[in-house]
Order: sequence, then structure tokens, then C-alpha cells
Amino acid sequence: MSLQFLKSTVACLLLTTAVTFSAQVQAHGGLALADDVCKLTIGTYTMHFTGYQPDSTQEKEFCEDIPSTGRTVVALDYIEEALRPMPTEIRVIRDAAGDGGASTEGKNLDAVTILHLPPKVYSNGSINFEYNFSQPGKFVGLVTINDGQKEMVSRFPFSVGEPKKTSPYLIFAIAAIIGAGAVFFLRGRRKSASA
Repeated sequence: MSLQFLKSTVACLLLTTAVTFSAQVQAHGGLALADDVCKLTIGTYTMHFTGYQPDSTQEKEFCEDIPSTGRTVVALDYIEEALRPMPTEIRVIRDAAGDGGASTEGKNLDAVTILHLPPKVYSNGSINFEYNFSQPGKFVGLVTINDGQKEMVSRFPFSVGEPKKTSPYLIFAIAAIIGAGAVFFLRGRRKSASA
């Protein structure tokens, strides 16, 4: 087996793994990890998102899914100064349908809302809230801002206290790495046996 073939195989596997992880980031709607900072996108604006579970993980931050049930503290910090005079509304809803909250669009959200902070101007540029998640499950965070002309909503699905599922792409990438290693090993043995 040539060194060039091995390099090509490794490059292909790395690309597959990168695509896998970028697809997982896309699954969280407006919430993404960029430059080791969790950013929430709302229209053309962004907020820094940080979550903590002080009773179970002390100061360890999370960006997307909440590791376990219990008291959860969330901080949203405006990145752009232009957000400071705009009313911001926060809502967390239960995602009973498992569709990222899509089935609730245009409907009365009060029936599925577990936390609601009505529209308010946060002139200090920071929004902090706490919620005690008593049961594991799927939820959707909704952050709505109003710039005086239109409302912009960021919708990000997340889970609480659910085991992480292994991506089928990751399983494929691992299987491909093992397969390439086996082929490399067997070809090396055949060459040494024939020599």
C-alpha cells in the first residue's frame, strides 16, 4: 500500500468527521459554537449564550444540550450594542412533538411554555434567568427581539438530561478508519510473506 493511498484515506476520513460535527451544530438552530464561544443568532444580531448547572457541574459551562435535570442558570449577553434599546422576550417551550417546536408556530404557546420572560429592554446588555428542569426531555428556546420595524426570532432546540446519541456518520467514520487500518495491515503482511 502506498503512502499516498494512506494519506488520501486519512484525509477522506477527517473530512467525513468534520461534516458530521458541522451537521450536529446545524441541528441546534440559531445556537452554534464558534471560536470556543457559544453564539445565538437572531436575524443579523448575535448574543453570547452560557449555561451552568451549579448544583451538579459547578462552574462547567454548556452550550447546547443540558447535561442533567435540576437547577439551570442561563446567561445571554448582547454582542452588538444595537441590541440594548430593543425589547427582548425569552421563552422556553416543551417540544412534545419532537420537531424542534415547528408544530407550535402560529399557535398559542402558553400551553407548552415552561418559562417566559416578557419583552423587556435590557439596557445593561445581559439577560440572566434560572429554571429547575425536573424531568428530562426535549425543549425549544425562543429569543425574540423587536427592532421597531419587525420581530426577529431565534429558535434553538435542546435536550435536558438525555443520553447523547452517537451520530451514524461518526459510526461510519470509525468503521472506515478500522477498515482502512485492516486493509493496510493485511497488505503489509502479504508483501512481507511474498518477499
